[in-house]
Amino acid sequence: MEGAPKMPAVDVPAWLENHKISFVQILVLLLCAATAGLDGFDAQVIGYVAPAVIRELGVPVAAFTPVFVAGLAGMLAGGLFIAPLADWIGRKQVLLWSATFFGAMSLATAFSHSLETLTLLRFLTGIGLGASLPTAIALTAEYFPSRNRATMTMMMFTGFPIGAGLGGLLASSLIKSNGWRSVFFAGGVLPLALAILLAVALPESVRYLARKGKHARVKTILERISHHASFPDTTDFIVPEESAEGLTVRHLFREGRALGTVMLWLMFFVGLLDVFFLSSWLPQVLTDAGLTISSAAAATAVLQGGGVIAALSTGWLVDRYGFAAVLLPLFLGAALWIALLGFAGNSEPLIFLASFLAGASVIGGQTAVNVLAAAFYPTYMRATGIGWALGLGRGGSIVGPVIGGVMITLQWSRPALFVAAAIPALFGALAVVVMTRTSGDKLAVAAPTRRAFEKWG
Repeated sequence: MEGAPKMPAVDVPAWLENHKISFVQILVLLLCAATAGLDGFDAQVIGYVAPAVIRELGVPVAAFTPVFVAGLAGMLAGGLFIAPLADWIGRKQVLLWSATFFGAMSLATAFSHSLETLTLLRFLTGIGLGASLPTAIALTAEYFPSRNRATMTMMMFTGFPIGAGLGGLLASSLIKSNGWRSVFFAGGVLPLALAILLAVALPESVRYLARKGKHARVKTILERISHHASFPDTTDFIVPEESAEGLTVRHLFREGRALGTVMLWLMFFVGLLDVFFLSSWLPQVLTDAGLTISSAAAATAVLQGGGVIAALSTGWLVDRYGFAAVLLPLFLGAALWIALLGFAGNSEPLIFLASFLAGASVIGGQTAVNVLAAAFYPTYMRATGIGWALGLGRGGSIVGPVIGGVMITLQWSRPALFVAAAIPALFGALAVVVMTRTSGDKLAVAAPTRRAFEKWG
């Protein structure tokens, strides 16, 4: 007797394109946003507590630079070496590991009593942080159709600046009432609680499962997304896109991706340079200028708030007009508003306005670049592509605080400090133009603005 007739294969991306957004997809977005939020809290918290820790340990301000660098170096290592594992063992497993690890390391930081211990624990915390964000971006992008993928992924990523911004407000309150150690205690307990929730409620990427031949699990998830869907047990689920075997890092430079990959890395580098320069040193610079610790922390929280609003308001523009139409004005605006921070004097309203606009441009732009990386790479290498872009971009996040520490030690004026920080954003704008002109064919969403750039030539 012949076997049962084989069912036609189901194209998973096409199936998602033809169905309404469901509770399952919103759940993925919310859980990944929560992960990004705690990532943002733990990544930025060191800048908020730095003045209090420096006072307690009695060390010069410049001596604290290795603590900033250690956390960022850990993020670089996590992005380069841990995030790519999500392409091999799954997005959910890496998210679970990273949330548990950076939560445990943050909790241990609460018991630090020396600069050396603090530095080591910030490095270890950074490894978990560096792995979680690329994985969350990849997982979210893979659950939404192309028509609103940028909007939904940018909404998810707003968790990062929300977490960082609320972290500033929480840090200000906790430092006053319980000291700086309580901030790290909160930054440890919350990710550990989230890890339990992720283990119970977060589904694995449906595209990843289809590529790995896990058809039964894909069937279950798709039938949860649409209660009207029903697939026979023999159904094959496919992701009809480019795929390759072997070390995925080398594929970042194949199939016409080389220049686009390098331009992405440049955008990540300059964007994260400015994000972490501002997050790390803005509280200290404003405190040195005469603001209270609370006001300086609030101004930095406003910076993050600007990023949240920009991400929420620009995602639909990316889906409609393409990345360049959003990224180019954001990078150019970042240069202007960062420079303005240097000329705001001690006027708190002007400082808060410049901080808000700088955050909207810098963090909003970085959010869009994250989504650009997710769109640029296919499923089999998406976590690797995002992880390496974010990982190497962490080079900028290391350079930013280091250069800031050097300039402060050399007693650069505040205007000179922020004008220098504005220059990298101009290189980001240049990278947008180059990538759009040379690699726009790999980004269907970028087609409208690519045609606009081609008219210049």
